[in-house]
Amino acid sequence: MTKTIMLQGTGSDVGKTVLVAGLCRIAANRGLKVAPFKPQNMSNNAAVSEDGGEIGRAQWLQSIAARIPSSIHMNPVLLKPQSETGSQIIVQGKVMGQAKGRDYQALKPKLMGAVMESFETVRSAVDLVVVEGAGSPAEINLRAGDIANMGFATLANVPVVLVGDIDRGGVIASLVGTHTILSGEDRAMISGYIINKFRGDVSLFDDGIAAIGGFTGWPCLGVVPWLKSAGRLPAEDSVVLEKLARGTGRALKVAVPVLSRIANFDDFDPLAAEPEVDLVFVRPGDRLPADAGLIVIPGSKATIADLADFRAQGWDRDLQAHVRRGGRVIGICGGYQMLGDRVTDPHGIEGNVGEIPGLGLLAVETEMAPEKTVRNSSARSAIYDVALEGYEIHLGRTTGADCARPAVIIDDRPDGAVSADGMVSGTYLHGLFASDAYRAALLKSFGIEGGGENYRQSVDRALDDVAAELEAVLEPRWLDGLMC
Repeated sequence: MTKTIMLQGTGSDVGKTVLVAGLCRIAANRGLKVAPFKPQNMSNNAAVSEDGGEIGRAQWLQSIAARIPSSIHMNPVLLKPQSETGSQIIVQGKVMGQAKGRDYQALKPKLMGAVMESFETVRSAVDLVVVEGAGSPAEINLRAGDIANMGFATLANVPVVLVGDIDRGGVIASLVGTHTILSGEDRAMISGYIINKFRGDVSLFDDGIAAIGGFTGWPCLGVVPWLKSAGRLPAEDSVVLEKLARGTGRALKVAVPVLSRIANFDDFDPLAAEPEVDLVFVRPGDRLPADAGLIVIPGSKATIADLADFRAQGWDRDLQAHVRRGGRVIGICGGYQMLGDRVTDPHGIEGNVGEIPGLGLLAVETEMAPEKTVRNSSARSAIYDVALEGYEIHLGRTTGADCARPAVIIDDRPDGAVSADGMVSGTYLHGLFASDAYRAALLKSFGIEGGGENYRQSVDRALDDVAAELEAVLEPRWLDGLMC
């Protein structure tokens, strides 16, 4: 009989994604067939699963941890925010439509059927399913119709482990407060808790554990230290962009403007891992650095809105100055669309703005179209003649004179564009920098060495390291009971 466990958090960004990945790798290392599952995810960091649909990149990473192919059923409901109030809704890998927050709350109960269908599909093929919640069960104002936390756990009868983040402070109050406000039915689903991101001497928290136990009766299933290896894993939540260090003084500064609807920003993780690359995420209100050798315009979930905001930040002037100084520019997906002469939206896919001027650095134009391209792709860099592996998730078709010089060849068809002087390029292919050969060639063109480490292997090693760290600190009887 398949075992199940669900990690829910006292809040967002408490580290559930990494803990689920770590548990999946522990189980896989012990010879179990294990799979991740997240009923509902909200993220513009999406992946193309191996069965051809969109899922959160966290579940894609967790499938790597589990050593199984990724599937649309691992994340049956994916919300991709397009505005402050609305999101695109992906159900079992396909676009179902769009909804504003209040409308989505009314829609959620209708999605539970797809969630349970996917859960049964995943559960039927493995020995263990490790489920990740979303946000917190303490959001009792959202409990009616919930599909992400206790609504799912109670219906599927999946025991819950609550995760609290001690690094942000107030972890005792967060755990005890969650216990206090949950209904009796929901509270009964919780089998224990994990303290995450602890720094220092764990014994100093003994009294804290006693206090939590006294208030809740829940056992502590482990105090997890700050997992250093987790920093080598792709991050899903854009909150991580708030925490990135800047200005390390390395050989090549690469600047990435943080768009309001930035998508798939883990494209840049391989560059961040390069010893000679200073990767700078430029926040709204800051200038694009004048000493950057390369500026990369990232993907966007709302190209037209982000292009307007790009101008409002004055980044268009900074980018023009960068080009005049001889700086290089790469655009990925939505960033590629922005680099052209204009973007049109005759069908109103992104709203009521029918047309907007582009940044004018590539002689191309993009027309938004209802059909969405979602596929994994084998490709080759037309610039450096090296193999690439990546994926495409985009709306729109881009054409123009500079497309005669494609940036990459995807499945034997040209993609993207390169300016006449070769200084500006764009492509729809995500995962460009994950190619060690491409990264090495790109950095060599700036006069520095790089691309020596196999990035994909380094992620796999990080997953093993996370698993080893967790095995050392999680309560052995609970862990062994879960894995038997």
